Amino acid sequence: MEPILFLNLERENKRFASEFKEAASRVIDSGWYILGKEKEKFEKEFAAYCGAIHCIGVGNGLDAIRLILTGYMELGLMQEGDEVIVPANSFIATALAVSQCGLKPIFVDCDVNTFNIDPSSVAKKVNSRTKAIVAVHLYGRIAAMDELKVIARQYDLKLIEDAAQAHGAVYQGGRAGNLADAAAFSFYPVKNLGALGDAGAVTTNDDHLAEIVRALSNYGSDDKYIHKYKGLNSRLDEIQAAILSVRLRFLDQDNKRRIEIAHYYSEHIKNPQIVLPQADNEGSHVFHLYVIRSSQREKLQQYLLANGIHTQIHYPLSIHKQEAYSNLKNISIPVAEWLQKEVLSLPLYPSLTNEEIHRIVTALDQFA
Repeated sequence: MEPILFLNLERENKRFASEFKEAASRVIDSGWYILGKEKEKFEKEFAAYCGAIHCIGVGNGLDAIRLILTGYMELGLMQEGDEVIVPANSFIATALAVSQCGLKPIFVDCDVNTFNIDPSSVAKKVNSRTKAIVAVHLYGRIAAMDELKVIARQYDLKLIEDAAQAHGAVYQGGRAGNLADAAAFSFYPVKNLGALGDAGAVTTNDDHLAEIVRALSNYGSDDKYIHKYKGLNSRLDEIQAAILSVRLRFLDQDNKRRIEIAHYYSEHIKNPQIVLPQADNEGSHVFHLYVIRSSQREKLQQYLLANGIHTQIHYPLSIHKQEAYSNLKNISIPVAEWLQKEVLSLPLYPSLTNEEIHRIVTALDQFA
């Protein structure tokens, strides 16, 4: 039998091949490749999709968080050495953005059922140097935004969404990208809304922040050769913007298929050695990843590979255990450290066939 890849990007993107080629040809023929009409078009479309006033297309998801934080620093709301609370159970980019701004990431634990940042852990870490909370919507599930908003209001903190895995996720009637003071997105090719290269965006309803972020992303300039800020070169290019406009038209349809596959897994995997994701009662999960747990994770992964089923581990080390943050290796963040030993991500993407899904479930149920 053909192997089931963890993610078959070739098959995923073949679905849009003709639209992609037309979009790329349009950009090539235009002779305008940076800061043009395609970027403006996608920014308007994605802002409207999220329900936000502003969208600024940038180079990648890490830069999106950096630009938000740098924007707040330029507004005088943060300064070097201030603290930003982030989950230990996330991709390292969340913390790197904080560090690269001269701010201090403060790692907190996650909820064992949702894998998302634990509001009770956040509350314990707030002090006079705390200026912001970054809420990662991990694996596509919206974080506990109501509880985090209460903490943010109580201590006058900025609340920032890291929505890099949650394109299109809905929470109490609002979409990711419009649930906090600002939001950062990645459009890396594997995302629910993926480009054909690196790309990202910032969304916000804050006019002043949007103006500064837009300038910062363009060498700190909003008027050619006039530079207000020490900015970055982090701009969404025209071809990626055109590709994203194509993909955005199909995002809700693709997310619906992801949810269908996830529900099939949850209803049909019956192996008692496997812990399934907690049911999502609020409809806020768009399943960028479907992550199971097993105390026999390594054996299970090898068994699945022997049966032609590829899986991945997100993430094998909590951020505070990475060498990049070796100064923090002795702190204890128990739930995140426990999860990193058990989590395993199953294949889940819109072009996965029903036959492949059934094969995955059968293999999992036969694991002993």
